[in-house]
Amino acid sequence: MLQNLNQLNWVAIVLAFLGYFILGYVWFTILFAKLYRISLGKDNELQKPLAMLFVLGPAICMLFITITTAVLFSALQVRQPIDAFIWGSLVGIGYLSANTVNIAINPNIPKPILYGAISSGYHFVGVNIVSFLLIQRF
Repeated sequence: MLQNLNQLNWVAIVLAFLGYFILGYVWFTILFAKLYRISLGKDNELQKPLAMLFVLGPAICMLFITITTAVLFSALQVRQPIDAFIWGSLVGIGYLSANTVNIAINPNIPKPILYGAISSGYHFVGVNIVSFLLIQRF
């Protein structure tokens, strides 16, 4: 299966990654910025400029998620939008959201349910954008 990496649609992968990455910026800095800060217990702190780790780290993770989803879709021959949505939702809920909530449930996250809801929602929407773009013919 992995020997077929060169047969993947890398244009779709790059576009899907960019969509996921841009969604992250919009999600966490515009749509849910205040709630996200509250979930982390940082609502009363001055926002500092982000270090590169906090930009590049998630970007690398999103790239791995996107490529892994492309490999999965190739192996399962996912080609139709409804199948992409079903598999994207399964990955989004079963892996990404479940793992995000699991990570949030620890003493270092003051509001783990809120954090889990915001981040899980992002990954659910993001991986479904990825899923839709991966089945396109670019």
